Amino acid sequence: MKTVLITGASSGIGRELAHTFAKNNYNLILTARRKERLEDIKKDIEKTLSVSVQVIQLDLAASGSAELLYKKTNGIRVDILINNAGVGVYGDFKEIDMEKEEKMLILNIITLTKLTRLFAGDMIKAGQGNIVNIASTAAFQAVPLMASYSASKAYVLNFSEAIAHELKKYNITVTTICPGATRTEFADVASMNKSIFKNAPTAKELAEFTYKEMAKGKTIAIHSLKNRIMTFGTRFSPRKLNTAIAARIMK
Repeated sequence: MKTVLITGASSGIGRELAHTFAKNNYNLILTARRKERLEDIKKDIEKTLSVSVQVIQLDLAASGSAELLYKKTNGIRVDILINNAGVGVYGDFKEIDMEKEEKMLILNIITLTKLTRLFAGDMIKAGQGNIVNIASTAAFQAVPLMASYSASKAYVLNFSEAIAHELKKYNITVTTICPGATRTEFADVASMNKSIFKNAPTAKELAEFTYKEMAKGKTIAIHSLKNRIMTFGTRFSPRKLNTAIAARIMK
C-alpha cells in the first residue's frame, strides 16, 4: 500500500485530501500545527477505512521545519508528497506586518522547495513518485493587496513546471494545482473580505479534482472551467489592465 504525505492537513483542502486519498486506499502521513485536529482526522479515517494514519505536529512556517519533517518520516517510504500548506497575508503592502509576511514566504516558498528536494531524492532512488504542489490562479498575474502571496504562488507554478521537466526521466510526476477561491479557512487567516468566496467550490471538490489530475499525470491543472477561461484570458490583455481588475476584485 502506498503512502502519501500531506502538509497543512488539519483543515480545509488538506483535510479533504486526507479523506480522498484514504478512500483510494493510501496510508497517510498528516502534518500541521494543530495536533488535536490531526488526531480527530486520524480517528475518523481509521474508524471506517483499513489504512494507517500517522500525524506529525509541526509549524512549517518555521525555519528548518522541512528538514525536521523529513527526519520524522525516516524509514517510511513516501510515494506521494502533497505540498498543500500555504497561507496568505491580505492588505496594503506598506501596512503589512513583516513578521507575518516573512512566515508566509518561508511556508509558501522555502519549506515547499526543501520538502520537494528532500523527498524527490528518495523518489529517484525508488524509481517512481508523485509530487503535488498547490499553487493558485493568483500565480498567473499580479494581485494588489496580496502582492507577496500572488508572487509566492507564481514561484510555486514556475518552480514546479521546471522540475516536472527535470524529474520526468526518473518516472516522477510533478503536478501543480491552481485553484481559485475555495471555501476554506483561508479568508479568515488572511483577514480578507469573504464576499469573493460566497459561491466558491468546496474543499472536497478541489481535493477530488487534485486526486484525479495527479492520477492523470497532469503538469498544470486549473480548477473549474471559469478559472481556466479567466487565466487563459489574461494572456491576451495588458498586464496593467489585469492588475487593475484584480485590485478591484480584492477590494
